[in-house]
Amino acid sequence: MAGQYIEQNRERSLEELFELLRIPSVSAKSEHKSDMVKCAGWLADALRKAGADRAEVMPTEGNPVVYAQKIVDPSKPTVLVYGHYDVMPPEPLDEWNSEPFEPVIKDNRIYCRGANDDKGQLYMHAKAFETMAATGTLPCNVKFMIEGEEEIGSGSLYRWCEDNREMLRADIILVSDTSLIAWDVPSITCGLRGLAYVEVEVSGPDKDLHSGLYGGAVANPANVLAKMIASLTDDNGRITIPGFYDKVRELTPREREDFNKAPFSAEEFMKSIGIPDIYGEKGYTTIERTGVRPTLDVNGIWGGYTGEGSKTIIPAKATAKISMRLVPDQDHNEISRLFEEHFVAIAPAGVRVKVTPMHGGQPYVTPTDLPAYGAASKAIEETFGKKPLPYYSGGSIPIISGFENILGTKSLLMGFGLDCDGIHSPNESYGVDNFLRGIETIIAFYKYFAE
Repeated sequence: MAGQYIEQNRERSLEELFELLRIPSVSAKSEHKSDMVKCAGWLADALRKAGADRAEVMPTEGNPVVYAQKIVDPSKPTVLVYGHYDVMPPEPLDEWNSEPFEPVIKDNRIYCRGANDDKGQLYMHAKAFETMAATGTLPCNVKFMIEGEEEIGSGSLYRWCEDNREMLRADIILVSDTSLIAWDVPSITCGLRGLAYVEVEVSGPDKDLHSGLYGGAVANPANVLAKMIASLTDDNGRITIPGFYDKVRELTPREREDFNKAPFSAEEFMKSIGIPDIYGEKGYTTIERTGVRPTLDVNGIWGGYTGEGSKTIIPAKATAKISMRLVPDQDHNEISRLFEEHFVAIAPAGVRVKVTPMHGGQPYVTPTDLPAYGAASKAIEETFGKKPLPYYSGGSIPIISGFENILGTKSLLMGFGLDCDGIHSPNESYGVDNFLRGIETIIAFYKYFAE
């Protein structure tokens, strides 16, 4: 019955998703504030049409939250669906093969910013809910909590959750904002890395200087910043910040063996992203480096003249944005503090250094013995024909650990993306088959979870 409904409404569901994708809800840019409000309103209306008894846009200190619910029986279990409607900036625009906010289907894939992260995955839940409501097969209570600040740290959602604890009471939080190992290797994400994100600024003279008249006599902020950043990791790929690894929980030999059972091809990995060789912390596999080891990466760096032609100057300042992915049992506040202390300490006397923590979140682990995990495993095995593997993702969803601290509720990370989707990159995409099978799998999850 559910499968027939999904197929009959396939084109309408995709066109609705396209409407959602066309809204440029970029949370990082203040110029898109009205788009955030528009997107939230669109989602509340869509959930109301899908069968929610209550669907509204609720204000926060930042972007609004969409809340919706359908209570079929207070004595039955409750699933709280979490997702986010904000997306990453589309830049660099000249690397897109199509307009970033005009969805197109090519080779059965939807190309658009947010196609996977997280509008495509989020909307699977709306369609799964609609299907169950329309066919009279909804077996438990459903609540939706959809935010507009995930890509900038979910700053307003923590307070909003604290203010609405009772309304958000549920047995499990269901999230689709992660990926499968591969289409033929289904998986359930049972761990996320944490995040500490900072911006650093190195300043020197009070204005840009002529590099011929002052070069050699003045510390160049761009040169200094480059050297300071280079010193943050050693030749073995280890992070040099004192105390950085003190609380890292090392895997046992048995855990490492189990972790590396996931299929991985170095050749395919390199080919998929166009690199000549693999790089990373010495003594660990690529799977470990991207899933259970902490990292430090420059996300952006700038200073001085970057326009066409030449301009021979010593810049007055240089800036970089740096992210650190964290693992159990690291604390993002402590890591941000250790970073700032170290970065200031290694600066030479001829410059001033400013470190601004931006946002962060704790690592998260979902126990595989949760009833919800078992329900998800059965659902995926039913729709994919294979039992899913537990998988530790290198990505971060900072608010997930916040949910457990504030609401006391565990989260289940059942995502349907693939590495080839290119989230956060130009030409982000999401498979039409992923979207449709995701709907089927979510419906199966409700069936097994209610049982």
